[in-house]
Amino acid sequence: MGHLHIEGKVALVTGAAQGIGKEVMRSLAEHGVCVAGVDKNAEKLMKCVFELKEEGYDVHAFHADVRNSNAVNDVIERIEEICGAIDILVNVAGILRTGPIESFTNEDWEETFSVNTAGVFHVSRAVSRLMIPRQSGAIVTVSSNAADVPRMFMSAYAASKAASTMFTKCLALELAPHHIRCNIVSPGSTDTEMQTAMWADEDGANKVIAGTLEEYRLGIPLQKIAKPCDIADAVLFLVSEQSRHVTMHDLRVDGGATLGA
Repeated sequence: MGHLHIEGKVALVTGAAQGIGKEVMRSLAEHGVCVAGVDKNAEKLMKCVFELKEEGYDVHAFHADVRNSNAVNDVIERIEEICGAIDILVNVAGILRTGPIESFTNEDWEETFSVNTAGVFHVSRAVSRLMIPRQSGAIVTVSSNAADVPRMFMSAYAASKAASTMFTKCLALELAPHHIRCNIVSPGSTDTEMQTAMWADEDGANKVIAGTLEEYRLGIPLQKIAKPCDIADAVLFLVSEQSRHVTMHDLRVDGGATLGA
C-alpha cells in the first residue's frame, strides 16, 4: 500500500489477542505505528505482543474487559501515559453466540450486546473525549456483513453488529466537525477461531463457500474465505491518509457473499 502516512502514530486495538484484532495489530505495527493491544485474555495477548516485540515492533499489551466502562477509562488513561496520544482506534473485540431464538438464553443475549455493542460504545466514548480537543483522529469499528442481512441462528450477533454499525455512523456525524473520521469494516466469513468454531467438520470452509439453501445463505462469489489480513488491509486504508475524505462508510469485505446489500 502506498502513502498511508500513519508512521509514528499511536493506535489502540481491542480484541487484539486473536483473529482479526491480532492481524490488525500486526499490520499497523508493520507500518510504523505504536500499537496498544487490549484484550481480556491477558495470557494470549501477552504471547502475541511478545512475538511482535521480538520482531522489533513497537507494541504493548493492556489487559481490560471492554464490557466494563471504568476499566476501559482506566486502561485508556494508562495507554496515553505509556504510548502517547491515541490517533487511531480500531474496535475489534467481539463474541458470537448462536442458537434458535426460542431457546436463546437471556445470558447469551446480554453477553453478546455487552461486548459487541456496549464495548464499542465504552471504548469509542472514552477515546473520542480525548480526540476532540486534539481535533484529529480516525476510528474504525469492525462489524459484520450479518449487520445488514438476516442470518439463521445468529439473531443476537447480527442485531448487536447492526447496533454498533449505526452507533459508529452516528459517532462519525458528531465527530465530523472535529476532523475525526469514523468508519466501519464489515467482514464476511473469515478464517479465524470464531469462524472455525462453527464448522462441524473439516469440510466447513467448502460448505461456507458453497452456501446453503436451508439457511438462506448465499455462497461466496469470489470462491474463498477471507484471511484476517484481507480485513486488516481494509482497516489500514480507513485509518490512513488515503481515506482522508471518507467518513460514515461501511466497507464490506465478504467476497460478495451479501451481493453488496
